[in-house]
Amino acid sequence: MIQSTQGGAATHAPLLAIEGLTKSFGKVEVLRSVDLGVAKGEVVTVIGPSGSGKTTLLRCVNFLETYDSGSIRIDGREVGYKDAGGRVRRGERELAGIRADTGMVFQSFNLFPHLTAAENVMLGLRKVRGKSKAEARAAAEHWLSRVGLGHKADSLPGELSGGQQQRVGIARAVAMEPKILLLDEITSALDPELVGEVLEVVRSLAAEGMTMLMVTHEIAFARDASHRIVFMADGKVAAAGPPSEVLAAASHNQRLGAFLARFRASHF
Repeated sequence: MIQSTQGGAATHAPLLAIEGLTKSFGKVEVLRSVDLGVAKGEVVTVIGPSGSGKTTLLRCVNFLETYDSGSIRIDGREVGYKDAGGRVRRGERELAGIRADTGMVFQSFNLFPHLTAAENVMLGLRKVRGKSKAEARAAAEHWLSRVGLGHKADSLPGELSGGQQQRVGIARAVAMEPKILLLDEITSALDPELVGEVLEVVRSLAAEGMTMLMVTHEIAFARDASHRIVFMADGKVAAAGPPSEVLAAASHNQRLGAFLARFRASHF
């Protein structure tokens, strides 16, 4: 059974359990028998070079990508298929509910340009969670205020900065009350001066116990905000553990050392 570590204690029933996960695009094997567990309330950050399978891993957890073999379970429930072995795909209604439990924040914001900030947050609450318009509006206002955008509830995405749009994306995901939050390079499309405001929101959610699986190149942030760091290379988990241990392992892990060397001077 997969074990995950939070604050040094072993957890035998991870909220997210990934076992033997494989995924290919044509002849290119992107994920090669990946095992990973994430405990409730744990923040796990995945780092690694481009092409190592990080984003594909997140997209498989949310079943935005199908997976070829292996298992992904959230709270014991197989994500994309009715069972891990039979490969009977779940219906779209089931998948919508599962995706709501695995809230995802994308690197490119993915807001609907014709909807206000509040309406972007409300959409999933009404269509997937079945909330009334008043309930959805109240939740949207709460979470927009929580990310510092209460005064922008009725603004269109085009009237917001990139950092503000990304904070709306975070509010939209967490308003659904997901069991786990997936964050895919959420600062990569931002100007450098806007990165801090987005990371501060993530840091505060982590401090409040939000379970997160995050892909980022913000190494200093990963070091400070994560319970564990996972280093991926060539579609495999090449190193994993508490941030201090993984970052220290660069001295004897050549791939990890080469990857981190690009960040040491300016990032940590």
